[in-house]
Amino acid sequence: MKVRAAILEEVGGPIVVKELDLGAPRQGEVLVRIRACGVCHSDWHLVTGETQHPLPAGLGHEGAGIIESLGEGVDDFTVGDHVALSWAPYCGICFYCQHGQPNLCATYVEPIWAGTMLDGTTRLSDHGRPVYHYCGLACFAEYVVVPAMCCVKMPNSVPFEVAAVIGCAVTTGVGSVINTAKVKPGSSVAVFGAGGVGLSTIMGAKVAGATTIIAVDPMEGRRDAAMDLGATYAIPADGAVEAIRDLTEGRGADYVFEAIGNPKVQEQCLEAARPGGEIVFSGLSPMGSSTNLPGSVLVRQEKTVKGSYYGSANPPIDFAQYAEWYQIGRLNLNKMISKTYSLEDINEAFSEMLAGTIRRGIVVFPA
Repeated sequence: MKVRAAILEEVGGPIVVKELDLGAPRQGEVLVRIRACGVCHSDWHLVTGETQHPLPAGLGHEGAGIIESLGEGVDDFTVGDHVALSWAPYCGICFYCQHGQPNLCATYVEPIWAGTMLDGTTRLSDHGRPVYHYCGLACFAEYVVVPAMCCVKMPNSVPFEVAAVIGCAVTTGVGSVINTAKVKPGSSVAVFGAGGVGLSTIMGAKVAGATTIIAVDPMEGRRDAAMDLGATYAIPADGAVEAIRDLTEGRGADYVFEAIGNPKVQEQCLEAARPGGEIVFSGLSPMGSSTNLPGSVLVRQEKTVKGSYYGSANPPIDFAQYAEWYQIGRLNLNKMISKTYSLEDINEAFSEMLAGTIRRGIVVFPA
């Protein structure tokens, strides 16, 4: 079938919308009609080359839609199911899946980074030339074929825009608080970066019962958004470490989250945490970069540094939990979504994301 999709043909861009061929779902795969796809900085990393990925690639990894058809062997879904898409499918049988870490599943790592399905081929093509699937999804497109394990059923009452952000930003940010750090009630939390993942981290800290939530961002609009979504303080990046200490009786925060992927900011996070505190990195740093975290500080001050990949998520369980929290008002995800776009406006959406003038933009597709 023919589909319109946003693709990147070379590092540096531009992102172009083209008509592509989409093959039918094979064993263990499903065809999904996309209704919404979030505009996330991780896609932009392909444009800049900070994330290396086979090109040309179909972009988009924060999607939601409706199952249109099932490949052979798929019996957990029916046509018409509303689903959020997970970019961390899991096999259920590898070491990591068996030890409660399906987000680190070994079976899907290579094909995901190769931009292919599990069989090593793509379903997208451009006049016979393979087009690779970013994060196995490539869901800035009218339709996608994905492994069935990428799909998580959503209640029909959850809007597609909300289901989409649950599929990446919310799971990454809220999960870093709830699953990775296990933030305790009454704690102090500092969050560096108030983009989609940072705002979700702030909401997660509020759900966890943190009483001091400090957002750090150089952009005033993002600081305003952080206050609207649950931060108790929002401060500029300049002088942030000193300000965090002033707001935590001179100690530093109990938990510090870095939701940007900037090595220099990650080094600031170490300073912003109190002795005995915990630092969690959920932002994706450029491939090949490094962060200087002095061992003497870690030892003498007993600080813990953790990575959080996809919020340490078990997608079927966590997506359902976050959808429920949305429905009962614990996660106000409507406030997080500030603008919608058509697929043709994809470059405008990324420009406004980079400018910090939106909270979370969503590309929407007609019913």
